[in-house]
Amino acid sequence: MDEYSQLIRVKIFLEYIKNEAKKKGLENIETILVTGEKLSLPEQSLDLIFIRNVYHHLRNRVEYFRKIRHFLKLNGKVAIIERNKSLTLHGIFGHYVPKETIIKEMEEAGYLVDREFDFLPNHSFIIFCPKQIK
Repeated sequence: MDEYSQLIRVKIFLEYIKNEAKKKGLENIETILVTGEKLSLPEQSLDLIFIRNVYHHLRNRVEYFRKIRHFLKLNGKVAIIERNKSLTLHGIFGHYVPKETIIKEMEEAGYLVDREFDFLPNHSFIIFCPKQIK
């Protein structure tokens, strides 16, 4: 699938999330499409950064998460869902990151594990909070 088709699929998915939130009366959900590594948001403006099956695509992950930390509110969290086993989908290999690697990199970026969930087969689901700066 080319990059343009992927972008269209992501936009459709974000629209679906907005519509579902509206149907359920959730007025505090805003979806933001980030393309590239530049994000222009006010500091301390996000309660949650949610990343699903994207972690393996990020370059310089430690630096990336160091940079986006200042967008989180005081009690903000980063939720990462990522495949933890190799998947052979259309001949593509390597679209996964072991949870141990995610935890190590996130600790290097200044985060601690807040919670882990194990109900998703073949995926890790980890919520991180920023380490408190003293």
